[in-house]
Amino acid sequence: MPAATAATRRCCTFLVGDACFAVDATDVAEVLRGGGLTRVPLAPKGIRGLLHLRGRMVPVVDLPGQLRIPAAGPADTHLVIRLQDDWYSLAVDEMLEVIEIPVDRIEQAGPTGEGSSREAISGVFAGETRLVHLLDPQRMIHSLVRQRTHTNGRLGASHDEPR
Repeated sequence: MPAATAATRRCCTFLVGDACFAVDATDVAEVLRGGGLTRVPLAPKGIRGLLHLRGRMVPVVDLPGQLRIPAAGPADTHLVIRLQDDWYSLAVDEMLEVIEIPVDRIEQAGPTGEGSSREAISGVFAGETRLVHLLDPQRMIHSLVRQRTHTNGRLGASHDEPR
């Protein structure tokens, strides 16, 4: 009888600053180098702008800002991810490789960050040459939306309040 193989997660790895991160390869639609970024006035703090991708406007997430780490430089590589019917671009410094991560070697992320940075990291994996932080893009995007909703509730005049 053949031995059972350990379950693995296929992940795309990349650098933001000096830190290594990964997302599930099934979430990745494509990787783009360069590309024009359209700035959006009054965009949420975590959105750098919009990327025009074959007729689709894709929000570009400011990954270094969201993770609260310094970027190596102006990130012009876009990891385009698909979450249900929505597409987002994660601005990364450098794409690395696609790796298989054994599920039983993923450890829970400790409480090292705060806010969206802590929510975005779902686990860590000690690779042979570096520590890989596994990102949960769905939680990160949800955190951005929640921040925007909270901010909108505090700014501007309310039509329900007496003057």
